[in-house]
Amino acid sequence: MAANEKDLVLPGSGIYYPGGFDMNTVGIVQGKVYGIHVPESGPVQFLVATGRETFTVLAAPFWFWSDLKGNAIEGMDVQVRGSKSLGRDGKLYMIAQEVRILSSGKTLSFRDDDGFPSWHGGEQPGGGKGGFGSPMRGDGAGRGAGAGGRGRR
Repeated sequence: MAANEKDLVLPGSGIYYPGGFDMNTVGIVQGKVYGIHVPESGPVQFLVATGRETFTVLAAPFWFWSDLKGNAIEGMDVQVRGSKSLGRDGKLYMIAQEVRILSSGKTLSFRDDDGFPSWHGGEQPGGGKGGFGSPMRGDGAGRGAGAGGRGRR
């Protein structure tokens, strides 16, 4: 379990991960999830078809994804909040901050309000509490008190 996973440049896209998250490009897309790919290293990836566009979503390392039971979202309608970018392969990418399952309202949280990866000692898996910008995910100001502990390193 590589909690201290190093940044890497993803082949094909040229996306810097996990450090390529840019608060200046954060947006929300909504669509159906398909094509979940769980690699042994690097981020879990899946596609979200919005109707007009398809985004490749970069979620979290496999072990964190597994702790959140992320594979259960295959085929579901979701809302993804994250940092958007255009890969050098010409495809649209989003480094996910949160994925909200529309049918249940459950939220899979991958990064805090400042975009800091939760698997680097932030929130514990299973967050599912609160939604976009919810104060239940921390102190409302990012990585402060109440963010679920800092024990996972």
